[in-house]
Order: sequence, then C-alpha cells, then structure tokens
Amino acid sequence: MSRALPRNGGDLLVEVLTSLGIDAAFGVVSVHNLPLVDALAHRLRWVPTRSEAAAVNAADGFARVRGTPGCAVTSTGTGAANAAGALVEALTAGSPVLHLTGQIPSEHLGAGRGVIHETRDQLGMLRSCSVWAATVGAAPLADFAQAARRLGTHPRGPVSLEWPIDLQYGQTEPFDATTTDSSRHTVGAPESDNDALESGAALGTAAVPELDEAALERAADLIAAAERPLVWAGGGAVGCRAVLDDLLRCTGAGLFTSNAGRGVLPESDDRVIGNFAASATGAELLAQADVLISIGTHFRSNETRSYRLSLPRWHIQIDIDPVAIGRSYPAEVGIVGDACVAVASLVERLGGGRTALQPEWRDTITATRQRCRALLRRDIGPYASICDIMAGVLSDRSPRVRDITIPNSSWGNRLLPVIDPSTNVVPRGGGIGQAVGMSIGASIARADEPTMVMVGDGGLVPQLGELATLAQEELPVTVVVFDDGGYGVLRNTQDRHLGRRSGVDLRTPDLAAAAAAFDFGYFDVATPNEFADAFESATAAGHPQMIRVDCDALGPMPVPFVPPVEMPTSADR
Repeated sequence: MSRALPRNGGDLLVEVLTSLGIDAAFGVVSVHNLPLVDALAHRLRWVPTRSEAAAVNAADGFARVRGTPGCAVTSTGTGAANAAGALVEALTAGSPVLHLTGQIPSEHLGAGRGVIHETRDQLGMLRSCSVWAATVGAAPLADFAQAARRLGTHPRGPVSLEWPIDLQYGQTEPFDATTTDSSRHTVGAPESDNDALESGAALGTAAVPELDEAALERAADLIAAAERPLVWAGGGAVGCRAVLDDLLRCTGAGLFTSNAGRGVLPESDDRVIGNFAASATGAELLAQADVLISIGTHFRSNETRSYRLSLPRWHIQIDIDPVAIGRSYPAEVGIVGDACVAVASLVERLGGGRTALQPEWRDTITATRQRCRALLRRDIGPYASICDIMAGVLSDRSPRVRDITIPNSSWGNRLLPVIDPSTNVVPRGGGIGQAVGMSIGASIARADEPTMVMVGDGGLVPQLGELATLAQEELPVTVVVFDDGGYGVLRNTQDRHLGRRSGVDLRTPDLAAAAAAFDFGYFDVATPNEFADAFESATAAGHPQMIRVDCDALGPMPVPFVPPVEMPTSADR
C-alpha cells in the first residue's frame, strides 16, 4: 500500500528540474537516493538505467537533442565512481548535465568508519570530472540555485551535487525559479570554447565579454580584402545559423566544420564542405585560402592532423573563452565574445558584401565539397550504400547516435548528412561504449522520431545491459551493430604501425540470442540490399530493433581506416 511521504528533498529536486525544463531523469535507485527516485518516479518520468555510466550518458544525450539540461541520479561511492567516465564525456562535450549522487549520513562524513557506500573524498572525485561540484548542506535551496545558475554559465558541462541521505529526507522550502535568474529558459545555443554541445541552456547570467571594436574593425578589413576566404565552425557556432549564413553570403566563403559543429548550416548546402578539413582535398583548399575565420572550435588533434594541418596566413579567431585565442594556432585577430553577436557585427561592418572575392572561388569550394565526398565514397566501398540508405530513411530530425567504431569514424562523422545539429550525437572524447546509453536519452528527448544508434560489436558488449532499458521503455531505437569481431579501429592501427595484434580480436556474443532475450526485433544482413529492407522495417517498427551487419560478408573497405593518432616511427625509438 502506497503512502504519502512528508515533503522532502525529492520534492525540491522535481521543482528544480521543472524550472529547468527537464521532464525526465535517468539513474539507478539506491538506499542513498530513495527519496529522490520516489519523487521523480511519481511526478516526472523516471528511466531506470542498468548502470550509473549509462544514466549520465542518457542525460547527456537528452541534453544534446532536447536542448535543455539533462538529469542523472546515481548512488554513493562506487555508484558515483561508475558515473565518472560518462561525466568526463559530458565535460569534454560541454553538455549541461545535472548529476545528483547520494552521500552517507552527514554525521559520519569524513569519519572513515566504513559506512556502507562510503568512499574517500567523493566530492574531490566529482570536482575532477565536473565543471562544478558541491555537497548539499543545511540550505539546499541555495545549493540548488547555485547549481542551476552554473549549468548555464561558461564553460558549460556537468554539475554534480552529492547529498547526504539524512538531509534528503529533511523538510525543504519550495524552490523559487527566479533565484536562478532563469525562470525556465529553453535552450538557445552556447558559444562555447569547446567543440561542444550543439544546444545548451542559457540558464545563468554569465558575464559575456564586450566585443573589442578595434578587433572587429581589423577583422572586417582583412575579410574585405580577402580573395579566397574560408570559415571553420565548431560547436560554439551552433545556434548562429542565420548570421553564419549571412557571413557566407556576403564574403563568398566556404565552410569547414568540426565534428561538433556539424549541422551549424545544413550539410546539404553547397557552401558547406563539412568535417573534411584534415582530408587531403580539404588541406589543399586551406592551402589556397588567404583568410580563415574560426568560430568556437578547439581545433582538436584528430581534426588537424595532430596540429600539423596548415592554416592560412590570416586567421581571425572568435571564441567566448579568451584563453582559447591562439591556443592551438596563432591568430592575427582574436575576438572574445558571444559567437552570434560577433559574427553579426562582422556582417554589419562588411556592408553586405564589400569583398575582393576571386570570381572562381565559389566554384572551387563546390568542387572541393564534391571531391571530398567522392573520394571518401571510393575509399569505403560497400559502406557508401549503407550510408545512402540511412540518409534516405532517417528524417532530418531523427537522432543519429554513433559510437566510436570504424563506420562512424570513417564515414558516419563526415558522409552521413546532418541537417539539424541536435541530431548529431557522438562521444566527443573518443570513448568507446557510450552510444547506447546516449540513445536512451536522445530517444526520450525526441519521441516522435526514430533514433538510430551505430555501434561496433566491441562497443556494444559493455552496454548490453542498456538493451534492457530500451526494451523496458519501449523506445523506437534501432541499434545497428557493425560486427567485425573485435576492435577494428585498433586492429587497423596495430596492423599498420606494429605489424602484430594484441587485445583486438574478440569473441562476439550471439547477437540474435541477445536480441531475443530483450524482445528486440532482429535482422542479420550481409548486403546493402538486405540492409535497406531491414533498416526501413526496423525504423518503422516503433520499438527496439537490432540489425547486425556482417562486415566480413559485406566486404572490406578498399582503404582501411586508421585513426589519425601519433605513433613513434622506428627513427624515434
């Protein structure tokens, strides 16, 4: 028989989440979070993941697709530690995730008595993988108000609160959303210094620096004199679609993006070269350009040939973080501030198109765009058809969640088109085994569209438990497993650089049996035609499906994918 509990911390948490526009939370129930889970399960949507890491991954995926923060609730000690890797991913991606974890009773904190779930310096651990972390004390309203404000300030990322269980059961006053200076904002877009979240909540009152007028004038002069301009947009440019479109129109520039910046303009646009800067053809275009305007990007190592990629002589860098200016590449002009405002200011100064554009530059951009894609299609062989099938079936709003696997790293991050940036969900930190958890949150965030998740057999096994979550929630998620019998990315790396293999050839479980155990629809395919039939059926089913792609039967890529990592040569040894 159920009974009403007196008002406690669970009620406060529900009020906080509601003020932030969050209507679902993900996590694992524990004796050290019972009042929180009870309130969430009865007043919002509670999604019981099978691991704490998946809870944070799901909250992360929810945040990226929905455009509000996500919420994850975990247990204490080992439970909180299980979430650490996923918190690192959210930190890398700049995802606004509110992470609530339990804590032992406050009277025992720091005593080292061996209370169940106790661990040394849990708060220190949380601080190492969050942008901000604190212990909820006797004034929980103030702690939550500060956490809510921090979710919307730069740099964005996960915010963690540990909460002693005795204080969770304590009486709390109602939460006043006005104390966050947010009053339930929906998401605009962060102009973050990291190649980060495509959509982040503008929940705080972070001081955005005033734009330097002299820097803007100097940048406008360089752009106006440019004959062959290019733009490179990262995650910090997402949300600036209109003004970025104006910038390309008045300058004649082509657009490269980082992986995080994909969809900042639709990738169907002929001016968008995309995530191809480090390709041989993309590097050739950069070598021809005379000005580069970079907007909110880290210039990550795997997107710049470990910083060996050459940029044009004149580099104008826009970023909200002053430390980012010139950090990876020298900048002739650095503009610190909100990306959308800065780009709009540049467009205004350019007066609608006072540039010295070389007449054939636009044709060169279009030809480069086409050649990048044609060469990649040649290199991936039969997988080009798989990509085309996915693109033809998925709508522009369907989340494309992708694990770190050869198909994603070789073509999913470049060739599979992204029109809406909120559909581009991929681990930014490069960690394997997170996409199934992300797909849970992505699907709940956009329940009216099927969600597709690409994963390798090596990356699926650590996430098998989350198939139960997908099944229990009856989510319209199609899990496409590219089965090559191990860690293909590392296998190719070892083959090229070492000449021998270790730890990469793995036994794949019986995926048909696993799918049956979780009541998934299941397809086993070996050709593009079989994949077309399976993918169309699976995405239309409305409940969890699995497609196993037999990579051996499908055939190898003509050019094996080897990640752009630094390896010592024999001369270095």
